[in-house]
Amino acid sequence: MADYKNFTVETDADGIALVTWNMPDRSMNVFTEEVMDELEKIVEEVAGDEAIKGAVITSGKETFSGGADLTMLQKMLGLFETEKKKDRDKAIRLLFDGAGRMSWLWRKLETSGKPWVSAINGTCMGGAFELSLACHGRVAADSDKVKMALPEVKVGIFPGAGGTQRVPRLTNTQDALQMLTTGQNLSPKKAKSMGLVHEVVPPKKLVEAAKKMIKDGLKPVQPWDEKGFKLPGGPVYSAAGANLWPPAIAILRRETYGNYPAATAILKCVYEGLLVPFDTALTIEQRYFTQIMQTTEAKMMIRSLFVSLQELNKGARRPVDVPARKLKKVGVLGAGFMGAGIAFVTAKAGIPVVLVDRDQEAADKGKAHSAKLMDALIKKGRASEADKEKLLSLITATPDYQELEGAGLVIEAVFEDSSIKKEATEKAEAVLKSSAIFASNTSTIPITSLAKNSKRPKNFIGIHFFSPVDKMMLVEIIMGKRTGDKALAVAMDYVRAIRKTPIVVNDTRGFYVNRCVLRYMQEAFSMLIEGVPPAMIENGAKMAGMPVGPLALTDETAIDLAQKIMKQTIRDLGEKAVDPRHMELIDTMVDKHGRHGRKNRKGFYDYPEKPAKKHLWPGLKELYRQKPAEAVDIEEVKQRLLVTIALEAARVMEEGIVTDPREADVGSILAFGFAPYTGGALSYIDGMGAARFVGIAKRLQKKYGKGFKPPKLLVDMAESGETFYQRFAPESAGEVRKKAA
Repeated sequence: MADYKNFTVETDADGIALVTWNMPDRSMNVFTEEVMDELEKIVEEVAGDEAIKGAVITSGKETFSGGADLTMLQKMLGLFETEKKKDRDKAIRLLFDGAGRMSWLWRKLETSGKPWVSAINGTCMGGAFELSLACHGRVAADSDKVKMALPEVKVGIFPGAGGTQRVPRLTNTQDALQMLTTGQNLSPKKAKSMGLVHEVVPPKKLVEAAKKMIKDGLKPVQPWDEKGFKLPGGPVYSAAGANLWPPAIAILRRETYGNYPAATAILKCVYEGLLVPFDTALTIEQRYFTQIMQTTEAKMMIRSLFVSLQELNKGARRPVDVPARKLKKVGVLGAGFMGAGIAFVTAKAGIPVVLVDRDQEAADKGKAHSAKLMDALIKKGRASEADKEKLLSLITATPDYQELEGAGLVIEAVFEDSSIKKEATEKAEAVLKSSAIFASNTSTIPITSLAKNSKRPKNFIGIHFFSPVDKMMLVEIIMGKRTGDKALAVAMDYVRAIRKTPIVVNDTRGFYVNRCVLRYMQEAFSMLIEGVPPAMIENGAKMAGMPVGPLALTDETAIDLAQKIMKQTIRDLGEKAVDPRHMELIDTMVDKHGRHGRKNRKGFYDYPEKPAKKHLWPGLKELYRQKPAEAVDIEEVKQRLLVTIALEAARVMEEGIVTDPREADVGSILAFGFAPYTGGALSYIDGMGAARFVGIAKRLQKKYGKGFKPPKLLVDMAESGETFYQRFAPESAGEVRKKAA
């Protein structure tokens, strides 16, 4: 056997080759062009060596593989865009051939005449699971660390290396469609029950069990290549097919509103592929994959939800000249819902945390929140009692600020009142070393203002979590005017340690996320006042791709909180800062009807006792004269809700509040679910082009007012033909600069 960079091949006395994948320069194995070139040579050598009876492929790392390196797909798309300008037909052919490389390599493996077994020892995703499905046998380790999935639909594409054809030939069609269109993770036992793996064995016996399959006479032929093969779910044209396909199409439409071309393509691939021989089916899949790769949705989702997300998670915006710091102790001031949540995620990351509140009872109540969250995980089988005890042992609940001594980072999460925050800051700083970093979790008060309470403003920063802390994956790191690089580096190291995604935001009222969210809610208030039926507002938002309607979101965050924010804004910025119609609406809801939102079970929705579901409050019809549904343009409703958010994101970029478009896009999706198929608030603009977007905004401005006026930045970009990713080239690590005035 030849020497390989990414694989080792060892043949035992029984003639079984053990192919171990272990990329030397990566923490996780991924498919690159080099890896596929090497794997093809290995397949050819195994097939051509009479002394080799079969092969087992496994990983030398804790995980099996994360699948394809999607930056490879980005390069493929870049080449396509370049070639398209010269010869469109040739460009499409190149894209088609590139899209089929992996698919036909796996086909080469499964028709090589030698049995192959995949020994899955850890996470096995995307193309790696498609490789495993092409193997004649599949053995998975019985471990919580083993997860298998074809998650490509989550980044705008679909399993294009045979996944849409092998899965429905191994399991029933309904389960196959569910798995493919959602990208769901499968445990080893679930995969076995579906027929996608043959055996689940203890981790130490994994390779032994895989070799045994070959020694026991595993056939080097896939079921679909044998005469008389029958589909597990029955033929497409059958009674079973007639009961499956019409509702499957309707369910997908209901869940996606046609916003995700890749999900629709999966149904087409499976439907058409099951009607023809396997090789023809692979060509059908390759054709649809080529089409999907050319869509705006695929380009934007790959960039934001894979490439940019990975870069930010790796600390792309962290100052490189500040040494990495591993926190040995973190303090959290305030044991309310947010503070308790912060303490939980900190302890879950294995970091000792001191949770401080006004008295022992309040502090203990905050710690009990962690116990409750762990109980829920235990009930779902995701944690043990030992895990719970270990986590709780890391949390010290106390009213004594002296316990903060030695903490490298303290996060203040007390009530949104400047005087209370001032007192907490001063008490903590009296105990902390001068090198410690102090962070505020405020969601409304500017960090620069709060930093005035500190004796060391260079070490003062904002770390803004979203609720519920344990579930929300985004954290805004807020730079005050005097915040230093050390504070930023420590904040980023902490956010990465608790496995959340950090974005860096310069100081302003509402920061980035809340400014966008408030625009979303305010546009819904305007529509309600105009007489747009509330159901059309909420459904229009979901049709536009938002996970939660703006009225439901207002209920979740609390209507009385919206009232407080509006009143505070008027006090700070004057009467003109808030639309008086909105103020009247919110005052009516809170003061006249006592509707505070979900927390008191009365808001824009009513929240009856379970099992009854929430429903829009009938009284909304009485507040404003409603237009008949046929008089409302639902496409315009969708457009208004997305455009108002995108305009605010553009203003934030213009003001220098956010300086990196990756953070604006990823932040908008992770924080409030901005239509993921667009790639984020700025990619929504880039995807259609600034000129077209400005045209839409100006039309809406003429009809609905100054809120839709495009900022000068966008007008300039429309004239120059620039995109945000061209004008604001993402900053490399260490180039974080505060650009806000």
